[in-house]
Amino acid sequence: MDSTWLVLLSLALGLVVGAGFVWLLFSATSRSHRATEIVNPSVPDGVDQVLEALSTAGIVVDPSNNVVRASPGAYSLGLVWNAALSQPRLVELVDQVRHTGDPVDEELELARSALGDATIQLSVRVARLGSRYILLLADDRTEAVRLEQMRRDFVANISHELKTPIGAITVLAEALESAADDPDQVRHFSARLTSEAARLARLTQDIIDLSRLQAAEIVPHAERVSIDHVVASAVDENRVLAESRNIELATGRHSHAVVFGDESLLTTAVHNLISNAVRYSPDKSRVGIGTRLHDGVVEITVTDQGPGIPADDLERVFERFYRVDQARSRATGGTGLGLAIVKHAVQNHGGEVRAWSKPGSGSTFTIRLPEAEHITTPPLTPAAVAQAQGERTT
Repeated sequence: MDSTWLVLLSLALGLVVGAGFVWLLFSATSRSHRATEIVNPSVPDGVDQVLEALSTAGIVVDPSNNVVRASPGAYSLGLVWNAALSQPRLVELVDQVRHTGDPVDEELELARSALGDATIQLSVRVARLGSRYILLLADDRTEAVRLEQMRRDFVANISHELKTPIGAITVLAEALESAADDPDQVRHFSARLTSEAARLARLTQDIIDLSRLQAAEIVPHAERVSIDHVVASAVDENRVLAESRNIELATGRHSHAVVFGDESLLTTAVHNLISNAVRYSPDKSRVGIGTRLHDGVVEITVTDQGPGIPADDLERVFERFYRVDQARSRATGGTGLGLAIVKHAVQNHGGEVRAWSKPGSGSTFTIRLPEAEHITTPPLTPAAVAQAQGERTT
């Protein structure tokens, strides 16, 4: 009997110990699962796929403000660093949404990085994602803001540029009327009136040409064009102005290069470069115009002996209405659109234009175009290439 009780007691103790061991094992497993969820949090189904598909920035933040998911765009904009939001203002917006529960929309201007002064313009929306996470979406509007600013500047500049000759014509017309009995004054005011009218005509034509170039994207009816003929025509158009100031227009040897394009547009581009060089060169100086064919690229260079362009201005000389020296540009009759026309005309031919300058030593502008022998069809701009690719995929 005693031995039976001992057996039963042993069995009972074994069951208790086994049950306790199983409970400890289950408890440890549960803690391990909870720890795993904390270290590797799961986000709602489908969020990963959505973030991968986003072309803009998308970020998922956990309750500790750790970034648990982010789209490629978030990294390219520099919004995420070491699994955390790199911009303090974004952290503030996330905390605000977590506290109030209400979505937030805001336009932000943020530093792209701590290494420079470049900024980015973002349209940001922050909202809850489930009960634990915060979703941050950021659309990069830097380029859109820049283009809008350029549009406003263009309207303001063109209004100012048109106002000057129109005002001068009005004043001169009144002066001409009051001086009707004085032949010398009539001739003087008439010459001034003609000059201002010509300036207004040039400005109007430049605006028309630039608008046409920006709208066309590509040369609509490209033909084989002799670069030697283009350069000769552009030089002839500037010869009278150069000779009036004893400036030599020196041309190099013929390149016999041929490109696909519009001869009148290319002549206008080269003419504008030569005209600029003559206007900014001192009297009795020299403007060099050369052509070269190298590795399938045709280069047209125009070099002057003028005052040169400071490095800070060199990158902006192709902008519409941008002038290094406002007073001198107006005194020489410049409209501020000549180099912008050059840039767009060359780009529409699949080429590029470069500028080099050293203050006190003059400037060199170089047009680079693909040689016709190396292309079988007229060149396309990047925008036209993208459009053609899109049409093939639809």
